[in-house]
Amino acid sequence: MDKIRLGQIGIGHNHGEAMMLTARKFPELFEIVGYAEENEWWIEKRGGNAGYAGLPRMSVEEVIERSDAVMVESDVWDLVKYARMCAEAGKHIHMDKPAGLLPEYRELLDTAKAKNLVVQLGYMYRYNPAVAFCLEKLRNGDLGEICSINAEMSTFHPASYRKWLANFGGGVMYILGSHLVDLIVYMLGRPEKITSFLKRSGLDGVDVEDNTLAVLEYEKAIARIYVSSVEVNGYGRRQLVVSGSKGTIDIRPLENPVRMTFSDLTLADQPYEDRKREIPVKDDTRDGRYDGMMRDFYAYVRLGKENPYSFEHEYLVQQVLSEIVGGVRFPGRSIE
Repeated sequence: MDKIRLGQIGIGHNHGEAMMLTARKFPELFEIVGYAEENEWWIEKRGGNAGYAGLPRMSVEEVIERSDAVMVESDVWDLVKYARMCAEAGKHIHMDKPAGLLPEYRELLDTAKAKNLVVQLGYMYRYNPAVAFCLEKLRNGDLGEICSINAEMSTFHPASYRKWLANFGGGVMYILGSHLVDLIVYMLGRPEKITSFLKRSGLDGVDVEDNTLAVLEYEKAIARIYVSSVEVNGYGRRQLVVSGSKGTIDIRPLENPVRMTFSDLTLADQPYEDRKREIPVKDDTRDGRYDGMMRDFYAYVRLGKENPYSFEHEYLVQQVLSEIVGGVRFPGRSIE
């Protein structure tokens, strides 16, 4: 098998080590060349982590030169900068999310498209087995015409995390809400109207948008995104509910464990009764959240598999997210 020589730029992204650990699970697919991190603060905090054990630390330029493909896992505000360097050098890219400032991101995608390079974004719910089932039902027409989507991705973050969220315009909506924007845009496309509510709870004296809601309006459908950093047991209520004229899929919680129910008109034929059936899900998110993502990355680069998430989709996700949060901006850029 023709391995991909794979390097990583940055270890500051919250998913960075997990992505490296996942790549190292597949030595038949990837030859890890090393990693780069230009900020010594991150080397002190994470350089000794298991994901990087035994790997050489290189300069950014060395990682790019020695790799066929690069995982870009830097601080969020530097993702596009490093990915553009990779694209300009003709390297395939796995880049974590959210993407970044729109003009620079557009240039990155245009460069990659012109050079026939793979760009894969790290939106992990694309590989969630229940989400995959939902998308298949949608493609088959089993849900009918979509009327509503309700998406929630909350948790109860410590104050230190909420202080970090102040680096981003839109706070928790920018970081976590991006996952849900990705799924909704994939299902329904560009919304006709966006209304946002970016509230600050002020919990623990932290001044950040940590209690947020966005409503995306379509010609016949409404999508609701709720994201909070101050919801007790919010993780347990993470959900994606897709309702159409023929049926409803309810995924709740989204992971650890995945649970899903499905109702259609043959089952839910009474307007005031709860009628649904549970759909068994092989929950591979517990110990393999990124496995499918990295296997697909290999297939895109080496086997010619088509990435269903086009350059146009990737840009539209960031456009919609930008409108939700009032423009992509990084006012803080502080890792402490």
